[in-house]
Amino acid sequence: MGFLDWFKSNPQAAPSVDAQGMQRWVVLDVETSGLDPSEAQLLAVAAVAVQVDWAKRKLWVCPGDSIDIGIRPATIVSDKSNILIHGIGQQRQQSGRELGDALAQVTQFIGSSPLLAFHAWFDKIMIARHLAIAGQAPLANPWIDIEKLCVALYPKSRAESLDDWMDELGITCATRHEAIADTFAECEVLQRLWPQLARDAHNWNELKAIEQVGRRLR
Repeated sequence: MGFLDWFKSNPQAAPSVDAQGMQRWVVLDVETSGLDPSEAQLLAVAAVAVQVDWAKRKLWVCPGDSIDIGIRPATIVSDKSNILIHGIGQQRQQSGRELGDALAQVTQFIGSSPLLAFHAWFDKIMIARHLAIAGQAPLANPWIDIEKLCVALYPKSRAESLDDWMDELGITCATRHEAIADTFAECEVLQRLWPQLARDAHNWNELKAIEQVGRRLR
């Protein structure tokens, strides 16, 4: 029995699907003051909903069901090289939402929807750490890493970053390193993968199994 077969035969608790076989997912991205998730400050969170029709094997992005929230950090980031990466200057940081209010809106938007992100481990740690700082409950939502789905479907590729995979898949994005722009780019990557994913996955658990294959390959 292969790993994918084993995972399918040992399912985890799957997110709920409505009576029409529809499921709402949320693709999420964060902008931060650095690359160390144990120390970086959260500067912005963006999220875009994706609707999945399992019966018809269709997936589509819902731009109208999205959020883009700037967050005021505890310490304003002034390092110019850092600001050049995420493009969130000091004035924009100061005008951001208070952390607790921002995260309350994020969690309300997410609801019980499963979460997807590119290099999801980073987003997951950043969200969890800042929820704890704000004194809010951790997310219980399941996560899938879009990058690991890419690896599972293209095991011979040496692409690693989001830019690498966008090049691999022929995707262009006029603006990068803004949370909402990156989130839509990740949605487009997911759309490019979907025809292959839909052939093998018939529910969230089977999609998670494909992600696990990508984890083993890397």
